[in-house]
Amino acid sequence: MRLYAIVFVAGVAALTVTSCSARTTSSRAEFPASSFSNVSCAASGATADRVYRLSGADSSGTADDTQVIQAAINAAAIADGGIVYLPAGLYLVDGHLVLKSNVKLEGAGSGTIIKAGPGFFTTTGPDGGFPLITTAGARNVTIADLTADQSGNTLNANAYQPARLSAYLIDVRDSVNAVVVGVHTVNPFTYSIAVVGSSDFCVSRCRTQVATSGLYDELDGIHVLDSHDGQVIGNNVDQRIGTDGDDGLVAHTIDAPLYDVLYADNTVRGGDGGDGMQLAVGRFPIFDVTIRDNDFWGSPYGIRTGHWGTGSAGALWDISITGNDIHELVPGKAFPHGGNAINMGGYGVGPISNVDVTGNSICSAGTIIMARGKNNLVSDNHFC
Repeated sequence: MRLYAIVFVAGVAALTVTSCSARTTSSRAEFPASSFSNVSCAASGATADRVYRLSGADSSGTADDTQVIQAAINAAAIADGGIVYLPAGLYLVDGHLVLKSNVKLEGAGSGTIIKAGPGFFTTTGPDGGFPLITTAGARNVTIADLTADQSGNTLNANAYQPARLSAYLIDVRDSVNAVVVGVHTVNPFTYSIAVVGSSDFCVSRCRTQVATSGLYDELDGIHVLDSHDGQVIGNNVDQRIGTDGDDGLVAHTIDAPLYDVLYADNTVRGGDGGDGMQLAVGRFPIFDVTIRDNDFWGSPYGIRTGHWGTGSAGALWDISITGNDIHELVPGKAFPHGGNAINMGGYGVGPISNVDVTGNSICSAGTIIMARGKNNLVSDNHFC
């Protein structure tokens, strides 16, 4: 095991094999998201405990259950909240389930399967696109303990561009206090779990996977966009079973800043076309983000910045990347496309400052590159 020191070349820092060297700064930024030290959801989601069971549902996967499930959701919302419980079974939906405020949609575990049916493209969700489940502006909501199957392996979503990427498989949108826990996503044709324009959210103990090859692009795992005050914790993200997968985790801005988000204790493999994690800035900044104690493995790249859209990109500041394990599956074998473990900065990215890359373990995964910026620190990272 070796320790690496930082040298600056042409505006970015590259690594050379030398003895350990740490650079100190007069002050370090505080990272509010890191206060979630117990790595459990700070958001509560729906808390009402009255249970609404389905009436007339066909759990054999032969009939459309959209209206039956939606009717139970609506009834729970009218009664100021409750739990819509789906026993184990296969629930075919030709529509898009819209969660309402104070409602929890709960299955019995992975054996409860909500699956897009053959008529899934005949309508769109309330915000366009083809979500399997969307929160659509609801407050105090939970999606828990079920399998969400978008049928991207059998449906041709490419015939519906650009709507395919207008909403997402599990679509937390414009919501406050939303929790997605214990959800397994399969066969996506868009992002698997997305949090868009929301606050006080938590995505925990979920599993995403991409197994298709040659059908779709832009299949991110857990994608957080224009949102703040949230957690992505304890998930298993594998976008590389097939060849279609893209980034595993994403922090992204288009129309609003992203801030106060914790990514911790996730196991992540980015797809052939992406990264373990990307911080993608559009016109707005990303700040107060903590990425800690994750296992990034087998990805084309580890953690890196990116620029989305045209025009100037937002800045990044107060980013903590610490305690992560970044490695290839087979020791001694480099990342598949020669990407680096951590790359902060690059074309189109705005100023980067107060970025702390400390205490990460990197094996057969390239090096660390850091843009010049005020109070950027790279120290005590271990290489093998």
